[in-house]
Amino acid sequence: VQLQASGGGLVQAGGSLRLSCAASGRTLSNYAMGWFRQTPGKEREFVAGISRSGISTYYDDSVKGRFTISRDNAKVYLQMSRLKPEDSARYFCASRSGPPGTRTSSSYDNWGQGTQVTVSS
Repeated sequence: VQLQASGGGLVQAGGSLRLSCAASGRTLSNYAMGWFRQTPGKEREFVAGISRSGISTYYDDSVKGRFTISRDNAKVYLQMSRLKPEDSARYFCASRSGPPGTRTSSSYDNWGQGTQVTVSS
């Protein structure tokens, strides 16, 4: 599965962005999905996850209450609100065939190229 993330950009602190993730030529409905983020020199960290049905969602404590993950048949979204400078990172979407909510990046099978989010103070 080839994943494509989009929607990143430059935003002021307190602002919002919506990231999207799509698969080229295939549906994402068969996969649990996750969003991760990474800054230079740091490990890729889990942000949010969602089950195949979309019923179950999972969040890192740092984004709970500010970010919302959702999905439809074609895409997975990450709505980011009340953004903070520390949210600045490259954001990646990832898919896995196993159970949802796994926070370990190595548990995901496929990755997109990422989209950059920069939050200015």
